[in-house]
Amino acid sequence: MLTTKQPVLRKFWYATHPLNALADGPRPFRLMGEDIVLFLDAAGEPAALRDRCCHRTAKLSKGWCDKGNIVCGYHGWTYDRGGRLTRIPQFAADKPLPEFGVDAYRCVARYGYAWVCLGEPIADIPTIVEDDLPEYRRIHQFNESWQTAPLRFMENSFDNAHFSFVHKGTFGQMEQPVPKKYQLNETEFGFEADATVEIRNPPESHRVTGTDAPMVERRLRNRWYLPFCRRLDIEYPTGMRHIIFNCATPIDDSSIHIAQILYRNDREEDCSTAELVAWDAAVIEEDREILESTDFDAPLDASTGEEGSMISDHPGLIVRRRLLKLLREHGETEVRGDGPRPPALRRARTGATVTSITSASKG
Repeated sequence: MLTTKQPVLRKFWYATHPLNALADGPRPFRLMGEDIVLFLDAAGEPAALRDRCCHRTAKLSKGWCDKGNIVCGYHGWTYDRGGRLTRIPQFAADKPLPEFGVDAYRCVARYGYAWVCLGEPIADIPTIVEDDLPEYRRIHQFNESWQTAPLRFMENSFDNAHFSFVHKGTFGQMEQPVPKKYQLNETEFGFEADATVEIRNPPESHRVTGTDAPMVERRLRNRWYLPFCRRLDIEYPTGMRHIIFNCATPIDDSSIHIAQILYRNDREEDCSTAELVAWDAAVIEEDREILESTDFDAPLDASTGEEGSMISDHPGLIVRRRLLKLLREHGETEVRGDGPRPPALRRARTGATVTSITSASKG
């Protein structure tokens, strides 16, 4: 699927820049192939406009803010958060302004980020209840770009089989490649997938997990929110909660912007922000390395035969099926790229087929 070619995906909210990144002035961002500019209005609320001045098309992100409006750095033309032209410095004060403007997009502040929707929203930003609970602290961990597709990131988030291999340098166990099965429940917003897994607990993660035991059990409560948000609630036997929220915001068809927020029910002196960022950075870098090696044009329709599947791929297959259903409900078909695709997978020597393996994953 080519993300930018599916209009319905423009009707969801996506995390862009952290709010504190806008404090010094406007910042550019590319969302689903659209160049936008983000800035803070007079009330300190985030705003998003098309990143083009309507005079000579200079990028508004090259300008600055003045009393909550954005000023083009080329000739000083000024716009409010709604994209309306409010000032042309070259005009006399009593001269009426032309009815020019730039496209404005819906933009709200949530969880310390500016969230943008390019169309008419058909779903709310997922609720993180811990954000309002005093016993939890919020930590902004990552705000970076990856060369992969949001579908690949979402599938990987719910794939227990990759732990042993991708994360062999942090918590994975190569000697135990068979993953634990999820208790999975589809919902209106996506699905819930719960499991309990045992992981390695190296010294650098002792304060993260709250224990120095060499092996530790963690309870996983995963939530997927259409189209590209996920929540991973990790609970350790000590009662420590390590809750990660991600939004995989599409930059274009082949890259995403990862926003990662962490919630912890402990204090800075129990485990410092620096330690938490360092540990999760090591884990997520392992994911990045492998995901950036995958083909971004992943098929939603499993019947193409391009990729094989196994039982542990069940959550990812649901993601694909639900996205395909979303497209069809809005009168769209899946748009693929023109590049070469792998041939349909061949029958294995044992006689097993891709179809039978995939079918098993649905049980």
